[in-house]
Amino acid sequence: MDQLVKVEYLQTENCSLKGNQFSFFQIIYVISGKGSLKINNNLASYSKGSLILLTPDDEHYLQIEEKTELLLVKFSEHYIKDYKWNSINSIGCLLYGASYLSGCILQNKSDVVLVDSIIASLLHGLHYPDLYQEELTLHYVNALIVIAARNISKMRVEHIASNTDKRILEIINYIQGNIHDPALLKVSVIARQFGLSETYLGSYFKKQCGETITHYILNYKMRLIEHRLLFSDMRINEIVTEFGFSDESHLNKFFKKQHKMSLTEFKKTKRSVKSMI
Repeated sequence: MDQLVKVEYLQTENCSLKGNQFSFFQIIYVISGKGSLKINNNLASYSKGSLILLTPDDEHYLQIEEKTELLLVKFSEHYIKDYKWNSINSIGCLLYGASYLSGCILQNKSDVVLVDSIIASLLHGLHYPDLYQEELTLHYVNALIVIAARNISKMRVEHIASNTDKRILEIINYIQGNIHDPALLKVSVIARQFGLSETYLGSYFKKQCGETITHYILNYKMRLIEHRLLFSDMRINEIVTEFGFSDESHLNKFFKKQHKMSLTEFKKTKRSVKSMI
């Protein structure tokens, strides 16, 4: 992958984004036009002002009803992983939450003005590049990523349950922020962190999220491991270290229990992804 961040302008009347699957994150902002976007078999309409986030393994298909202008902001997982975010832990994990949502992620009304300003600045930089344009572009893209993360974080709670409270979001953020440390993911540790009993935490989490906390942690960790296998050049021993497994055998046993195949078999049969940019 040659570029970690790329901004593109696209105007089209045809389905140029058809049946695609990429190895990078992509924020799509609709400047004008309308239609629908199918993401992982979920169909959502788009119109002027829509902000959509695609995660690396999303399959997407654009159906255009009216001539459409788009600004595409593409960035790699390496970029968000390596950048020093001040107060957001595991922002990449948070962004992956978009795959469970569909349509426009810009639900926080106060962010609309900010996004409009950022998009205008990015477009200006594309059309009238000037000194230090690359540095300015990165600042604008970072701001857009943080706004996307903030909206996904808020949407996730609403998506999980309409009667949920702020605490479940804090618990989910804790899990995702510590997904690489098995010691911090023990139910007893999480319960103590939030001043709850293990029994109450278990029933509370299942009521709010529709699945057990253990199942949620397992599925979330598995999704990240799948991504490492499909879209990164990480070796298996590096994945072992990242997610705190004791050795490759331990990771393989964990993976095989879910997929009924080994890590190597999964990588060989599933890895059919287009290279970035």
